[in-house]
Amino acid sequence: MRKEVLIKSEQDIALMRESGRLLAQVFKMLDDYVQPGISTMDINNKVEQYIVNELNARPASKGQYDYQYVLNSSINEVVCHGVPKETEILKSRDIINLDITLEKNGFIADSSKMYVMPSASPLVVQLVNTTYNAMWEGIKQVKPGAKLGDIGYAIQRYAESHGYSIVREYCGHGIGREMHEEPQVLHYGLPNSGLTLKEGMIFTIEPMVNQGIAKIKTKKDGWTVVTRDKKLSAQSEHTVLVTSSGYEVLTLREEEKLPQM
Repeated sequence: MRKEVLIKSEQDIALMRESGRLLAQVFKMLDDYVQPGISTMDINNKVEQYIVNELNARPASKGQYDYQYVLNSSINEVVCHGVPKETEILKSRDIINLDITLEKNGFIADSSKMYVMPSASPLVVQLVNTTYNAMWEGIKQVKPGAKLGDIGYAIQRYAESHGYSIVREYCGHGIGREMHEEPQVLHYGLPNSGLTLKEGMIFTIEPMVNQGIAKIKTKKDGWTVVTRDKKLSAQSEHTVLVTSSGYEVLTLREEEKLPQM
């Protein structure tokens, strides 16, 4: 039986804002750190040290589902759930998605960001930018009375209109005291379908967009998900609150300007 969607109180929302603000700081720290020549384990260790020692918070992914690390590091054809490794070194043409969660005062924020290495081709940059914009097309649908299908439809229409495909096996999710709550937020669908949004809901929007076909497979480690055709994949993610009149992005980073609602 599907669990109910939790409506967050004003106190809950205030604490979620703080978790989101701190998580945005993690990405700001990484902006100067992520570069060719470092390993994904270097990034993992840097993030853990920063969250624990500098922000006095907890990396919420560590220990979740027996996962040992504080982030997912997904390079090039890795769609999601890439596992940090000492031997995985960033190269000058790579793209990497860093998916990080942070818990403060009992509430969790979740966000991911693409980092594009300096020699990546224009076609690769186009994939990353389209994925980011597709996420915002979904976010801009969020308001009381809208439907979850409106979010998925906007994301799918934007990505597919640019010649890309949407991964369907993974979705956004409610978030709060637990990392994964109801509702499930699909990144494809039909307008005016699905759950009606209400003020106080908080969930992630996190489309995964493939350069080629949408089909994926999981590697033997049980975590790492890759494209079946070995073409590139990108992802963008934010934690979003339904406000009385629209939305608030709780994990908004300094370099981002909020689109007009």
